[in-house]
Amino acid sequence: MAKDVTLADIASRVGVSTVAVSKALSGKPGVSRELRSKIEKIAEEMGYVPSAAGKTVSNETGNIGVIIPERFYGDSFSFYGRLYEKVVRALYENNYYGILEMLGKEDEESGILPKVMQDEKVDGLILMGQMEDTYIKKMVGQTRLPVFFLDTYVPSAGLDTVISDGYYGMYQMTNLLIARGHRRIGYIGDVDATSSIADRYWGYRRALRENRIEFVPDWEMADRDQYGKTFDKIVESPGGMDSFVCNCDYTAHIIIKNLEDAGYRVPEDVSVVGFDNFLPVGITENRITSYEVNTEQMARLCVKSLIRKIGKKRYAGGIQIVTGRIVEKETVKDRRR
Repeated sequence: MAKDVTLADIASRVGVSTVAVSKALSGKPGVSRELRSKIEKIAEEMGYVPSAAGKTVSNETGNIGVIIPERFYGDSFSFYGRLYEKVVRALYENNYYGILEMLGKEDEESGILPKVMQDEKVDGLILMGQMEDTYIKKMVGQTRLPVFFLDTYVPSAGLDTVISDGYYGMYQMTNLLIARGHRRIGYIGDVDATSSIADRYWGYRRALRENRIEFVPDWEMADRDQYGKTFDKIVESPGGMDSFVCNCDYTAHIIIKNLEDAGYRVPEDVSVVGFDNFLPVGITENRITSYEVNTEQMARLCVKSLIRKIGKKRYAGGIQIVTGRIVEKETVKDRRR
């Protein structure tokens, strides 16, 4: 009978999600005119009758809130800008829409919750980039929305997150330098800034230890200030180093510029490797040997897991790690000869 027809039945017939059907039949935005017309026609053919209260079966909004600290996003051409773009695409492919909110440092320090959480117009949240542990715990503790983290984690909180393999990736990059005859290898990155930079640092330290290379504290150098802004000048000379591993390609780019401005050649005098295999638009540097982070797979996995969490279906909780690959270019010299 007609009263037995559900939104799920219509969605299956049309080949879309129940969220899309709900929006189309309730007159809400978020579906095209053509799709709305098609859904309405199919619903009529199937004999669909809305409930007496005029409500649809699904209470979902079809929206996902994406929260990113301002200091990490920068602009649409930054690493997080690219990652957000991948998230939006993955959401769209699953009939969801992303609502971006930039988290100001003042709001984070004051404990002010993002507006997208307070309005309750989203079905779930994706939190990208490093935030203060206390702020993360407050957000998660004060929302009933399903939450997933992307490219960050808080080990003590046991939250659901998707991260790149920073630890093993930097372990591989450091081993690459060691295999090419390098022994005095500096690490460039503020270890206290983010969990991902710390992971990369410990991967570097493991490679040194396994190869019986004694670590010297002076080999570790910060690349940014307390607000996350990368220094224009990080080094003035190699300082006795034969190579540097950098926590990201942008830092590697700055290191190379600093060294070349001082009259040194890369890689003839000093080898340099990065991480992410990404540079902001406008930087033409394309020679940095790096570890490529699979941002597309990270975004897809995060979105898929969150949607299953929203639907109260089984999903992989805890920390999910996405591996990348080494991309060899032109900034490493073989010193074995």
